[in-house]
Amino acid sequence: MMRTRPLKVALLGCGVVGSEVARIMTTHADDLAARIGAPVELAGVAVRRPDRVREGIDPDLVTTDATALVKRGDIDVVVEVIGGIEPARTLITTAFEHGASVVSANKALLAQDGAALHAAAEEQGRDLYYEAAVAGAIPLIRPLRESLAGDKVNRVLGIVNGTTNFILDKMDSTGAGYQEALDEATALGYAEADPTADVEGFDAAAKAAILAGIAFHTRVRLDDVYREGMTEVTAADFASAKEMGCTIKLLAICERAQDGGSVTARVHPAMIPLSHPLASVRGAYNAVFVESDASGQLMFYGPGAGGAPTASAVLGDLVAVCRNRLDGTTGPGESAYAALPVSPMGEVVTRYHISLDVADKPGVLAQVATVFAEHGVSIDTVRQQGKDGEASLVVVTHRASDAALGGTVEALRKLDTVRGVASIMRVEGE
Repeated sequence: MMRTRPLKVALLGCGVVGSEVARIMTTHADDLAARIGAPVELAGVAVRRPDRVREGIDPDLVTTDATALVKRGDIDVVVEVIGGIEPARTLITTAFEHGASVVSANKALLAQDGAALHAAAEEQGRDLYYEAAVAGAIPLIRPLRESLAGDKVNRVLGIVNGTTNFILDKMDSTGAGYQEALDEATALGYAEADPTADVEGFDAAAKAAILAGIAFHTRVRLDDVYREGMTEVTAADFASAKEMGCTIKLLAICERAQDGGSVTARVHPAMIPLSHPLASVRGAYNAVFVESDASGQLMFYGPGAGGAPTASAVLGDLVAVCRNRLDGTTGPGESAYAALPVSPMGEVVTRYHISLDVADKPGVLAQVATVFAEHGVSIDTVRQQGKDGEASLVVVTHRASDAALGGTVEALRKLDTVRGVASIMRVEGE
């Protein structure tokens, strides 16, 4: 039997995502009620600019006082889609204190203060759900947190930012330079006026922290994630990648060490073989590749951003939280029992593609090979091209630690025959 008293929802933020949440709640009200077991009612919408026309939203519900809204006491669920650290953090904890559960899409806040927010929710016996914080509409957090709860996840490798994937895909498919591809992404609305959070990897790093924490049952903060942007990737890098049968993606990589005693989380550009499933992810789409003991390899793919896709994830969480509310229960909270240490980037082991500008004369290759050997870095392949006294030397290594590779490059720079290091890129997805 359906309960007639509606569950009341407060919406914090009514931008691209928030307006879609409100629209879906209104147009799909009967279906949502049937799925939940009770009607859901939009009880208030907190915004910064109240005079803006918001189609389909009763103006009487609009307020600029978000604090008063979450303190009302009759609110069952608060949906937070304003982003940023403050006032979102204070509003969420206030909502818990006044009896509401929370659905959030705030990756930056969850990556920085997820543990404290989970503790606040647990203390008040409330839910904190955030499927929309990572990869938009792609169901990812719930499969990691629930469907794979009985499995051991060893690696999460993915494209979690649509803007960067669009830019790199454009560079790959058309031969465009970075700035040209960024300008097109901006013109099409894929990139913000200030694209720093995307192209420098901050957005992907926040998502990597969330994914690593859930996958490895360990608290991983944003500061634990190694981050490297993609602004230095060039058309020449793509040409080198194609010669290797690879392409270049900005990847979020979360790994458990082979001995199981630590984890790493990192974001950086990497070459991946064209045979890898992630290589075929085009445009502004996202995809995440999960490797676990029992399930093997799983791939999750779809639109990673946008109003409707992100709102879909928000509404999925809203349905789950409302069901819990009716049953008087809560869903899964934080699982950090493993408490594994997060290893520094220097201990990460992977393959490398190094392009050197060298003098075109006998003995250069032998000198370079000696430096690699002295630092314990094994060479897989070497390609050399020379003309008019100058040459390029491309070295692809076997797996080596980041620290060992760093020492190797430092020593190479000291050779008289090495004019410079043109590029260094990791090779993933073997």
